[in-house]
Amino acid sequence: MRLDFVYLASASPRRRQLLEQIGVSYQVLDVEIDESLGVAELPLAYVKRLAAAKAGAGLRQSEARGSMARPVLAADTAVVIDGEILGKPRGGEDGQRMLRLLSGRTHEVLTAVALATASGLEARVSRSEVTFRAIGAAEARNYWHTGEPRDKAGGYAIQGYGAVFVSGLCGSYSGVMGLPLYETAEFLRSVGVSPWQPGTVGGDDEH
Repeated sequence: MRLDFVYLASASPRRRQLLEQIGVSYQVLDVEIDESLGVAELPLAYVKRLAAAKAGAGLRQSEARGSMARPVLAADTAVVIDGEILGKPRGGEDGQRMLRLLSGRTHEVLTAVALATASGLEARVSRSEVTFRAIGAAEARNYWHTGEPRDKAGGYAIQGYGAVFVSGLCGSYSGVMGLPLYETAEFLRSVGVSPWQPGTVGGDDEH
């Protein structure tokens, strides 16, 4: 493990994959926070608050464990249409309802990335617009049965089978996946964590 690694306060395999893609070494912290939407809370404020809460919880966890003092990175993603935040589907009916809402329309994907250090906490938000072609009821049902949408915000994965629905994208592909790499790399460079280093490998907190 390189000395310039970052703690990742997320169990998402997609976020691990994206960090590995840009050659950032990391260790995973398993954090739990209340993800309930606040009363009258807007989607932008919601994702920014959750990302910051995850990063802050990760920093406190690493300090309590006496771990090496390193930055803690976290993120949160929301799929938004008609002002409604589409979270992870509660079941097949809900997942197919989400696809009906997204079918033939453009929706917004907001991903906040936060970085916590001993000096403080910062968060930024990546905004993207994703346009879906029309999706029939049978196709929506078949997609649900692939198992892919079950743990995905908005009930789809742009990097998986769900890519066939996407007719247009304006914004950050990695942001839609769950970790906007431009914003992430800028944050990490500011605290001395550099991408693209030879021999970089990802890992978890057991290594």
